[in-house]
Amino acid sequence: MGMVGGGRGAFIGGVHRMAAALDGQIELVAGAFSSDPVKSRLSGEDLFLSPDRVYGSYQEMAKAEAKRPDRIDFVTIVARNDMHYPVAKAFLEAGIHVVCEKPLAYSLAEAKQLRALAKKSGLIFALTHNYTGYPMVKEARAMVRAGKLGKINKVVVEYPQGYAITALKSKQDTKISNWRMDPTLSGLSNCVGDIGTHAENLAQYITGLELAEVAADLSTYIPGRPLDDDANMLLRYKGGAKGILHSSQISTGDENNLNIRVYGTLASLEWHQEHPNELTVKFAEAPRQVWRRGNSYNGPEAKKYTRTPFGHPEAFIEAFANIYRAVTEAVRDRLAGRKAPKGGYDFPTIDDGVTGMAFVAAAVKSSKANARWTKLDA
Repeated sequence: MGMVGGGRGAFIGGVHRMAAALDGQIELVAGAFSSDPVKSRLSGEDLFLSPDRVYGSYQEMAKAEAKRPDRIDFVTIVARNDMHYPVAKAFLEAGIHVVCEKPLAYSLAEAKQLRALAKKSGLIFALTHNYTGYPMVKEARAMVRAGKLGKINKVVVEYPQGYAITALKSKQDTKISNWRMDPTLSGLSNCVGDIGTHAENLAQYITGLELAEVAADLSTYIPGRPLDDDANMLLRYKGGAKGILHSSQISTGDENNLNIRVYGTLASLEWHQEHPNELTVKFAEAPRQVWRRGNSYNGPEAKKYTRTPFGHPEAFIEAFANIYRAVTEAVRDRLAGRKAPKGGYDFPTIDDGVTGMAFVAAAVKSSKANARWTKLDA
């Protein structure tokens, strides 16, 4: 693999490198780790890469790697939101598969253009909505697909964080004073684009429901910030199911409390990201059950992406690694000339990315219209 972005001091770059390396199937061999050529070179030295494969720009990297007989099989993009489209475009045009951080692009228009380019190229394009990688999330999805919940009536998904609350007390607090609050770099939204999209995608992944429209109320609590730091929404899905989505960066005391409840006519599910190895199944007239990762009663979907026995917790890095495991399977099949399996590969796709960008655009538009119901334009 190669990497664009994720140089010295970048949290998410390190996460991707650890996740990709976890199963011993992927080797990082090239990168353009910063828009600053010096920082890129130093980052490459930190990672013990060959100097001739550490590049000063993504354009140089895409052009050079495309010509090499030992070129990278895929590139991972962990740059800012505004860079996703041009970087992905450059590597797709160079004939190189792409793994991209979310959101897919800076805008919905860019996302749609990128989807058209990816479809035309026929190349693999994975989006790292990493929370879909947890084994018990996959177990929840399998239960829904098997009809164990009956017809889905309601979805409640929340993603509260509290890390930015201190900025309300001190102007010197810089935790949220970064590029995500700059609309020229981040796009239409901060909170919805950064974490609300994870909540939307998690609900879609588990339930298979297609989001039709939203009624959103976005707020900015931190003075002087141009983008949202809190969002509350009602959801309508195709087929009649309803939902509630809440995402926030000013929820005092919460850390990374992504959670979801799915209510069906036969049973319901509940999963919490901070306790990812457990899935609660609830019934109207029977005791609730707690399913735990690594046990023999889990289905093949969860077992395929489980590495350690029960009682040995797996979490954030392993969930990310499961996205890379599925990408590795897809790339290997391409290299060997094998057809994709009947059910495809278990990673979020560029279509999921376009849906996420349509969700952000609809939420912002709805909020500006006093929470008017607004359809997604995916």
